[in-house]
Amino acid sequence: MSIKIDSRHLYLQVIDEIKREIQNGTFKAKQKLPSEFQLAKKLGVSRATLREALRILEEENIVTRRHGVGTFVNPKPIFSSGIEQLNSVTYMIEQSGKQPGSQFLSTEILEPTEDEKDKFAPFSISSLAKVERVRTADDVPVVFCIDKVPDNMLPLDRIHQEDSLFKLLEEYSGKRISYAVTYIEPVSYHSRIYEILKCNPEQSLLLLKQMHYTNDDEPVLYSANFFRSDIFSFHVLRKRL
Repeated sequence: MSIKIDSRHLYLQVIDEIKREIQNGTFKAKQKLPSEFQLAKKLGVSRATLREALRILEEENIVTRRHGVGTFVNPKPIFSSGIEQLNSVTYMIEQSGKQPGSQFLSTEILEPTEDEKDKFAPFSISSLAKVERVRTADDVPVVFCIDKVPDNMLPLDRIHQEDSLFKLLEEYSGKRISYAVTYIEPVSYHSRIYEILKCNPEQSLLLLKQMHYTNDDEPVLYSANFFRSDIFSFHVLRKRL
């Protein structure tokens, strides 16, 4: 394995080479890569160049670097979805050929905070139903979900019977979710959620914060979903205007 001279920056060539070695099975999922010294020597680059390449590979969730331990190849995500398409977690799991399921943790009625009132503005809300669930794929925990919805829009006694809140919301209140505004954040560690999802403490989670709206621009559901990054990946199609 060595880097050939071309017009691109060396670290970009290193990234491509490591990706090729992962693709062809030279470096397998969860395998520790050679030391920086050994890998830089094999590639014929400086350790500074290699570190820059590894930094970017970690940002792309291809490898995980553990301080004082080494660099490890991340398993390839099982579920990949375009973030520009609004699909329920249930649908995403079904499309991968797995059986979706839910483990209900709690349901409670809360007085909304000022921030939550702002999220549901311009509609006035006096109470919210907060639902905590774990979504499973073939009984493996993959997503920790926190959903908040005005409590008069859902039959709270049926929440534990239905995997999809989208479907239940539409059946009960006639509110069909049309679009969502989404923010994505990396989460490095959360003791309770990591334990529930059976995560390696070194791996990250992908947090999707979403406010869901009807076709009439009515905000009806706020969700904070913690996705296992070794299971899920998201992409977006961007077009030049």
